[in-house]
Amino acid sequence: MKKLQLIIKREFLAKIKNKSFIVMTFLSPLLMVGIGFLVFFLSKKNDEKIKKIVYVDEYKLFAKNDFKNTKTFQYSDYSALGIEETKKKVEAGDYYGVLYIPKKENIEALAKSIEFYSKESPSMSVIGGLENKVESKLRNLKLDTFGIDIEKIEASKINSTIKMYNFSGEESSKLINGLKIGVGAIAGYLLMMFVMIYGTSVMRSVIEEKTSRIIEVIVSSVKPFQLMLGKIIGNASAGLLQFCIWGIILLILSIVSSSVFGVDMAEMQSARLSAEQVAAMKEAADVGTMQTLIQEFFRLPLVTIFMLFIFYFLGGFFLYSSLFAAVGAAVDSETDTQQFMLPIMLPLILGVYIGFATVINDPHGPISTVFSMIPFTSPIVMLMRVPFGVPWYEIVISMALLLFTFVFMVWFAAKIYRVGILMYGKKPTYKDLWKWIKYNG
Repeated sequence: MKKLQLIIKREFLAKIKNKSFIVMTFLSPLLMVGIGFLVFFLSKKNDEKIKKIVYVDEYKLFAKNDFKNTKTFQYSDYSALGIEETKKKVEAGDYYGVLYIPKKENIEALAKSIEFYSKESPSMSVIGGLENKVESKLRNLKLDTFGIDIEKIEASKINSTIKMYNFSGEESSKLINGLKIGVGAIAGYLLMMFVMIYGTSVMRSVIEEKTSRIIEVIVSSVKPFQLMLGKIIGNASAGLLQFCIWGIILLILSIVSSSVFGVDMAEMQSARLSAEQVAAMKEAADVGTMQTLIQEFFRLPLVTIFMLFIFYFLGGFFLYSSLFAAVGAAVDSETDTQQFMLPIMLPLILGVYIGFATVINDPHGPISTVFSMIPFTSPIVMLMRVPFGVPWYEIVISMALLLFTFVFMVWFAAKIYRVGILMYGKKPTYKDLWKWIKYNG
C-alpha cells in the first residue's frame, strides 16, 4: 500500500508541476469565455447587417402591410418592374434576393411555382421565414374559397396546458423534464471529455517512461498492477483538481462579466437563437418560468446526483484509463496507438449516442435500462438517467458491475502492461496482445 501511495503522489505531483498543465489550467477558462464573447460579438454583427429582399407579386397575393420591415430584414415591392428587370437590378445592387410570385390559374399551381433568386445560397432561416409567410397567405385564400370565416378560425384557437403529476402527487412539467435532460446531458458530456483528455494523458505518461527506459528501474521494485493503478489514480486526482479550478474560475468570470462589463450570459446565449425563440424566452420569463425553473432545480436530488456523478466519473475514468495504460505499454510511440484506440473509444461514443437517442425520449425504457447496467456505457447513460429518478436496486447493480469490471480490467490490462512495458522495437498486433495476456511467467 505504501508503494501505491508513493506512485500516486509521484504521478500527481509530476502532473500538476508540469508547465503545460499549469498554463492550460488557467488559460482554458479564459479561452472558453473568450470564445463565448467572440460568438456573442459575431452574432451581434451578423444581426446588424440588414438583408434587403425585394418581391415581385404578379398574383397580387400580398398586401403592402403583409411584409413588415424589421431590424434585420427590409422588404421592397418591385412588382411594377417585372421579374426580368428586377433580377437585373438586384444582381447589380446590394440586395439579398428576389421573391417571385408568378400569376397562375389557381392556388394549387401557385404553391408549386414560387421562386427565389439570389447571388449566393440563402440561409435556411430566411427561406423558412418566407415559406411560412406564403403558406399562411395561401391557406387563408384557400379557406376563403371554401367560404370559411378566417376571423372565426383565429378566434377559435386556444392554448391548452396539461398538468403532469406522479401518483404521489408531485407535480411535473415539460420544463422540468427539459431541466433533467440538461443536467444529465452535461454530466455525461463532462465524463466523456474527462476520459478522452486524461485517459490519453495516462497513455502518454506510460509511453514516455517506456521510451526513456525509466520503467525498467521502476518495475524491478513495484508490481505492474500497483504501478498502473497508481498512474491512473494520480492522473485522475490531477484531473479532478484541474476541473475544480476551471469551475471556480468560470464562476468568477461570469460574475465579473455580469457586474463590471454588463454582459449577461443569458443574453450571450440568446444571441445564437432566432428572434422568435428569444421572444418566446422573454415571454416565458415574464410569467415566472425562470423562477419556477430555479425552484425545480433545487427540488432535484442534487446530493444524490453529485455523489453518483463522482462515483461514475471516477469509475468510468478508471475503467477506460486501465485500457489506455495497456495500450501505452504495448506500443513504442503515440502514432502506433491508432489501431488500438478505436475499440476503446467505441463503447464511450456508443454511450453518448444511446444517452441522447433513448434516455431523452424514454429514460426508463428497456434500452436505457440495459445500457445503464453495462459497465462500458453505464457511466454516461446512468448519469443521464439519474435526474429522472432510478430505482435504488438498479443503481446498486450498475455500481457493483462497474466496480467489478474496473478491478477486472485493471488486472487484465496489467497482464498486457507487465510484458509490453519491456518490449521495444516491434509494433504489436492483437495476436501478440493475446499471447501476453495468457503469459503466466
